[in-house]
Amino acid sequence: MGAIERSGYRFEPEFSVINQNGAVHVYQNGEFIEEIKFTFSGKFPEHDQIEELVDKYCEQHQL
Repeated sequence: MGAIERSGYRFEPEFSVINQNGAVHVYQNGEFIEEIKFTFSGKFPEHDQIEELVDKYCEQHQL
């Protein structure tokens, strides 16, 4: 799962299958802004779950 660029932000997902958790690192202009943590089940997080986190973040932080 690669980085997502949207609304002036870059979102870089990372996850641990062993711990069943992950985070999306948020960057703006190359500068780290914050980390959005999440949990999942299965072998990897669903792409829709990551997209939903990104959409929600963009809605809350409209430029």
